[in-house]
Amino acid sequence: MFLTIPKVTVDWFEATTTMATAATLTPVDSGRVVRRKRSRSRSSDGSEGPPPTRRRSRSPLPSRVKLELPKVQDVDPVRRAQRERELAARMAAVELEKTAKPKEQDSAQEQADKEAEFKKLISNSRSGGVYIPPARLRAMQAAAATDKSSQEYQRLSWDALRKSITGIVNRVNIANIKQVVPELFSENLIRGRGLFARSVMKAQAASLPFTPVFAALVAIINTKLPQVGELVLTRLISQFRRAFKRNDKTVCHSSTTFIAHLVNQAVAHEIIALETLIFLLERPTDDSIEIAVGFMREVGAFLAENSPKANALVFDRFRDVLNEGTISHRVQYMIEVLMQVRKDRYKDNPVIPEGLDLVEEEEQITHHIRLEEELQVQEGLNIFKYDVNYVENEEKYKAIKAEILGEGSEDESGSAESSEEEEEEAAEQEDILDRTGTNLVNLRRMIYLTIMNALNYEEAVHKLLKIQLKEGEEIELINMIIECCSQERSYSTFYGLVGERFSRLNRVWMESIEQAFSGYYHTIHRYETNRLRNIARFFGHMFANDAISWVNLGIIKMNEDDTTSSSRIFVRIMMQEMMESMGLKALAERFKDEEIRAACKDMFPMDNPKNTRFSINYFTSIGLGILTEEMREYLKRIVVAEAFQNAPRLIMEQRRALLEQESSSSDSDSSDDSDSDSDSDSTSTSDDSSSDSDTASDATRSSFDSRRRARRSPTPRRDYSKDRSRRPIRSPDSSRGYTGRRDSPVHRRHDSPPRRPREDGRERDRERERDRPRPDAYDRRRRDDSRDRRYERERDRGYYSRDDGRRRDSYKDRSPSVRRGSPSPRRRRSDERDYDDRRR
Repeated sequence: MFLTIPKVTVDWFEATTTMATAATLTPVDSGRVVRRKRSRSRSSDGSEGPPPTRRRSRSPLPSRVKLELPKVQDVDPVRRAQRERELAARMAAVELEKTAKPKEQDSAQEQADKEAEFKKLISNSRSGGVYIPPARLRAMQAAAATDKSSQEYQRLSWDALRKSITGIVNRVNIANIKQVVPELFSENLIRGRGLFARSVMKAQAASLPFTPVFAALVAIINTKLPQVGELVLTRLISQFRRAFKRNDKTVCHSSTTFIAHLVNQAVAHEIIALETLIFLLERPTDDSIEIAVGFMREVGAFLAENSPKANALVFDRFRDVLNEGTISHRVQYMIEVLMQVRKDRYKDNPVIPEGLDLVEEEEQITHHIRLEEELQVQEGLNIFKYDVNYVENEEKYKAIKAEILGEGSEDESGSAESSEEEEEEAAEQEDILDRTGTNLVNLRRMIYLTIMNALNYEEAVHKLLKIQLKEGEEIELINMIIECCSQERSYSTFYGLVGERFSRLNRVWMESIEQAFSGYYHTIHRYETNRLRNIARFFGHMFANDAISWVNLGIIKMNEDDTTSSSRIFVRIMMQEMMESMGLKALAERFKDEEIRAACKDMFPMDNPKNTRFSINYFTSIGLGILTEEMREYLKRIVVAEAFQNAPRLIMEQRRALLEQESSSSDSDSSDDSDSDSDSDSTSTSDDSSSDSDTASDATRSSFDSRRRARRSPTPRRDYSKDRSRRPIRSPDSSRGYTGRRDSPVHRRHDSPPRRPREDGRERDRERERDRPRPDAYDRRRRDDSRDRRYERERDRGYYSRDDGRRRDSYKDRSPSVRRGSPSPRRRRSDERDYDDRRR
């Protein structure tokens, strides 16, 4: 240790040494000594004034300190003087050490005070200590950074880690979750996994609607750091059990909701969800059923898909609880609502919401933790602990972070930084949006001029590829090509070759053409005939040359309801273009492919006979009947099956019709016989009994009834030639002298030609009855009705006797045509109809 001796002390030492030497070598002279004491010592620079470095302070000067010089007893005076000088030097050094020691003690005390203040500010407590202003905290960190293994530095880094994790978790959402995850991995999550679990659970309990977001965040971290996901799940299960014992409904609801979404994200196995439901439904109360209903709404879609039997058992238990009626009406209504949600297939509660499906199924790690097993919550991870190997652990996590985030060398980091800067600049430029459509108009103009100035399709494609297109503007290029094609007077294969070349260059262009086909087919009714023809031939060229997939023909539904005249014309022209390019046989073979048949099932429908007939007629009319062979066979099978099913019913109907016809014919014969019998009874003598008159009146009524029945149902034709051969027909002249003989000559009203042989006379007569004009039938019914009314009128006037039922003589003279042996009016009309039919 080197000590710096002040100049004053050195002067004093020299003066003392000189005085001692003089006293040793020079004899003592009192007068001289007094004179030397009064003299003033000279300074080192030879000036007479006081020394410039003299200290002027209230403390006494070291030169004034009275020191006792050592006295050495030695015979040799020179040696004695030498020893005294050495002894005086040692004493002076001791005095200097005594004067310098208080300064060192002061500096050590000051350092101790600073350390005490630092410990007071960052006291070992869960709250993190008192508030430290940022400037002072930075100064303290800089002071503590000299030794990274010190406890103070580790405590400061722990507080910074806690604040960083809490801030990142609190600002995560669906929009920025992809940017937040790298920031979270940049922190030491292995050391701060307890802080992360506590922060995410607090944030989820404070905002339940954001539970799917926090579950997705935990799922992403679980793929790289499974111990973090396992710790979160363990603490959630422990928190649910403790809250259920304390009857804390709010905490139970938040915990079960978080567990449900972790099950949906495959972080937890579905067995924990089923155990939770069974635990809640074992002893049903209003609160437990309400929590179970909320839990089931969140996890029901996942269980229905992955564990349908267990899901059915859970709903059976819900139904039993509902039927028992031990819970309140409000909770019963909640169960009914849950049943309706299940019927709607959880449309408002999907398994994973849109935008949060960020983890591949193969990369996810699922934890099998049971509800009743012993759990290790590891509460000590929330508290700061001094780490002896802090530096080594930090270096290890840096390597893990580089592996997770894909960080490479400095060159890669520099290129990444430059790319980030470029992306930021591009984002700043993209912030300026053009809502006037000027850029789109300019783009279309450029595409149009490029197409029109090209000599052939290869040049056109080459120039069009040089146009700078933004993402999503590929469809504009394809639409512009089709619009240019539609504007031509006739179709040009130039545009078809351009579209074919684009589709073979990149998958993006093929998808754009397929999207354009769907759009143009649904809006084809807006185009006139010439433009429609060109567009149809363009897409026919695309399909014929396999530029786009034939599966896209599945959007065509060939039936009367889903097609218009424009769409049918479009399909006809497109199919004819395909047939001309490929040939009819190749086209038919292509449509027989299994994949294409499955895609074009609506184009060739076989679900409804009506649609099948419509499709068959359409394709046959456009010359593609070969494509309808399968539909024709299907239609034949349908007709045969229907005929086979309806055969018993048709046979029964035919038999019923024959029986009705036979019954009507028998009724007509009986009515004719009764008419003849009544006529014979009326011409008999007045000595007949009253019973005979009653019989005649009954026969008359039955004849009228038979006429009415005959008018309602058609009667079969009868061959009256045989009846006329059997029964004699009297003329009106012989009506008075009628003797009742049957061998009288038969008088025919008309001479009819011989009948032609009939294959089925009954069927032919039935057809003639249907084909007979309505006015004649109406007139015939009117004549029959008038005859009936005339009979009733004459009966009322007294032509029929009400006492004995016999006809009077005046009526006998008036109506000779109704006597026995003369043909009835009905038979005469039948003869007239037969004659008219034969003449036709």
